[in-house]
Amino acid sequence: MTNKINIYKHFLLILSLFVSFMVSAQEPAASSEQKENTSAEHKSEKFNAGELIIDHIIDSHEWHVAGHIAMPLPIILYSSDKGLSVFSSTRLEGGEVYNGYKLIKNDIVAVSADGTTDEPATEKLWDISITKNVASMFVSIILMLWMFISAAKAYKRNPGKAPKGMQSLLEPLIIFVRDDIAKSAIGEKKYKKYLPFLLTVFFFIWINNLMGLVPFLPGGANLTGNIAVGMTLAIIVFLITTFSANWNYWRHIIAMPGVPIGVLVILTPIEIFGMFLKPMVLMIRLFANMLAGHIIALSFFCLIFIFAEMNTGLGYGVAVFSVAFTIFMGMLELLVAFLQAYVFTLLAAMYFGAAIEEHHHEEAHH
Repeated sequence: MTNKINIYKHFLLILSLFVSFMVSAQEPAASSEQKENTSAEHKSEKFNAGELIIDHIIDSHEWHVAGHIAMPLPIILYSSDKGLSVFSSTRLEGGEVYNGYKLIKNDIVAVSADGTTDEPATEKLWDISITKNVASMFVSIILMLWMFISAAKAYKRNPGKAPKGMQSLLEPLIIFVRDDIAKSAIGEKKYKKYLPFLLTVFFFIWINNLMGLVPFLPGGANLTGNIAVGMTLAIIVFLITTFSANWNYWRHIIAMPGVPIGVLVILTPIEIFGMFLKPMVLMIRLFANMLAGHIIALSFFCLIFIFAEMNTGLGYGVAVFSVAFTIFMGMLELLVAFLQAYVFTLLAAMYFGAAIEEHHHEEAHH
């Protein structure tokens, strides 16, 4: 089921990129024909689908609310020359320069007094601002704490009774992660040590996937579609796997039993490479699937404005198809949000289980 959905999403992503490419390829011809009648100011106001999509899927220093309304976020900078600077992102709106800093394509750079970039850079700058993705992560953490603390208090108030409210939502999911993921992949004896992490990563990914589908506050951030978030989670899985691994795990990587030495020369580097490849697969799988979903939905929305610039009636006709398909994609993304959390957690549990598996194959054979 997961593979079918992934193939479907990749096909739609390629289709949306192809449509965008064809439209952009036609733009130079149209502009050359209308060159005499169209001013440079009018050209700058033409709808830019690529810019809209990129602005949505990348991180930023403000949180879009609706229309031209955005919630400013705090900018926190540490400079080797100026020290610590804390101010609102509204100070840098519209390319303004504040305290020697300027916002260029969502990156804060140090500039000279006349507003030009300091080249070559002589000032070391560390940006630790609360961006949209960071703020969304804090919101999801607070939401998770509220959910689990509320459920824990309910269990204490009503011990041995049927779950109600938040309990009835969380308990089936917790049992699912425990029985179908942790126990099956790690084993009955040792799964408890890894269960807290597996539950945390499952709910963290699932909740942030759902929040990314909400087009207004506190949603709208593409947190799980950010490769840095996927990389951090994958590194944590890699570290837990590495430090939990027993001698049997390392022996099968470095020198697999029963394999001739000539074959080990080829097999051992492959096993070592595979050890680092596993977290990369986790990172890319989560990042690519969630990013593709956002790009597909936005691409079909952009078709409305692209065709509306050609003809207003054509724009209305495409709008019916685009909105209907975007709603369908939204329903599909609800399933994908759960599947990606499940797959990431399952693969992590399988890596843990393989790292702590006891050596019993040869004894059972004899």
